[in-house]
Amino acid sequence: QVQLVESGGGLVQAGGSLRLSCAASGGTFSGYAMGWFRQAPGKEREFVAAISWTGSINYASSAKGRFTISRDNAKKMVFLQMISLKPEDTAVYYCAASGRPIATMARDRFAVDYWGKGTLVTVSS
Repeated sequence: QVQLVESGGGLVQAGGSLRLSCAASGGTFSGYAMGWFRQAPGKEREFVAAISWTGSINYASSAKGRFTISRDNAKKMVFLQMISLKPEDTAVYYCAASGRPIATMARDRFAVDYWGKGTLVTVSS
């Protein structure tokens, strides 16, 4: 069983930056694809970015050019660097782990095996 704990959320002005972190524990990190999803009030949870064990990356179109996902396999950590934040980026951001390919993770949130509890990002205009 893998536990995921997010941190780094908060309140930021439009145009600002935040770096989210996700710490994994309790199970093997090896081989898992890791990703970030987000859920805004009244909306479905949506894919943001994913990174494979070997470093292949997939971004949602809304994230390309502004968000950067990375991982540190030795420390069992995943990061999401976000710049040029917009009010529409306001959401709870969830860390996710999946034994499926990142392309599967990107198109099907039910491919996720483990979820964190989320961290709130609020972008003010």
